[in-house]
Amino acid sequence: MNIRVDKDVCTGCETCVTSCPYDSIIMEDGFAFINEYCQLCRACLSICPEGAIKEEGSGAGTSSESVDLDRYRGVLIFAEQRKGTLSHVSMELLGAGRRLANKLNTTLHAALLGADNNEAEELVRWGADKVFLCNDSLVRDFNDEPYTDLLSRIIDSNKPEIVLAGATAIGRSFLPRVAVRLRAGLTADCTSLEIEEGTRNLMQVRPAFGGNIMATIVCPDRRPQMATVRPRVMKKGEYDKNRKGEIVDIPLQAKTFKTSVIENIGDVSECGPGLQEAEIIVAGGRGMGGPKGYAMLKELSEAINGTVGASRAAVDEGWIPYSQQVGQTGKTVCPKIYIACGISGAVQHLVGMQSSDMIIAINKNPDAPIFNISNYGIVGDIHEIVPLLIRRIEEERSRK
Repeated sequence: MNIRVDKDVCTGCETCVTSCPYDSIIMEDGFAFINEYCQLCRACLSICPEGAIKEEGSGAGTSSESVDLDRYRGVLIFAEQRKGTLSHVSMELLGAGRRLANKLNTTLHAALLGADNNEAEELVRWGADKVFLCNDSLVRDFNDEPYTDLLSRIIDSNKPEIVLAGATAIGRSFLPRVAVRLRAGLTADCTSLEIEEGTRNLMQVRPAFGGNIMATIVCPDRRPQMATVRPRVMKKGEYDKNRKGEIVDIPLQAKTFKTSVIENIGDVSECGPGLQEAEIIVAGGRGMGGPKGYAMLKELSEAINGTVGASRAAVDEGWIPYSQQVGQTGKTVCPKIYIACGISGAVQHLVGMQSSDMIIAINKNPDAPIFNISNYGIVGDIHEIVPLLIRRIEEERSRK
């Protein structure tokens, strides 16, 4: 069931705006508009003097109006930026988007908010055919409201059949709002994307039931098909410095937003570089025994220019901050080397690190599941093996 405003009947009198207890009715282009905050309380249905607010559809999240699927073509990715620089996940999405676009014989576009023309040109070199760019000062720092407004307008105007964004703090925050505004489906935290044979349906694969199964989700009757994709699970596309594409400037419409960004404070970690950017990760689990064990892992990571990660068990014990958690409820990583210390290998953890180039596992239990996916395994006491590794690394360095 949906509540909507019939623009052919609405006179823009604003009578309904103050009637909503959830502030979900706003004025847009001279007409009332019901946004994603609507709780379906129906209080507005009897307020409008013109009868422009109507209830439609019989099931939750459905609409009586049919969707012309043939009007939707192309793949659009949301290109995330931080402080004006493209995030790594943007190139991963372009790689995945290009593969899907080639299968569908269609175009690949990108939406970039808050960066400049140089970053837009980089997206073209990484595979985008067209980039929709807004460099307004209000979107240089992430803010749900203008981001939702801009991306919704881009999608509504260009009608892509697939929309992808990173399953990051930013993507998880505002893409559900875009999906609600467009009355589209959204699959979160995807680890694989394919096109269903003989159709243009996107097969969206993600872990479910605590990571114990992999669910494949399709949205055959609505467009666009929307998904957030876990960082570090898709491969970047090919970079072509001579590639040409179109850059389209998208203005931010004059609106009064409820929120504004006063200051942006980054996450400062004492454990080394950010997990998702690290090429070497030394991760510990419950087997580390406590904070002293993590001090040892930090010493090892510093010796090999890596960063420290952790399983959920160690984070729940308070031995290490949540920002360093790897796994289904933490971060997905894909370093060149992943050293798992005292980690048994629960499926929830494996989901977040099993795509690493090389996995080295150290565990005293020879039957630990982590050994099933590791390239190299060492069976023994972590508190004996790690100091030996540190000592050997220091000896090798002293010889150079």
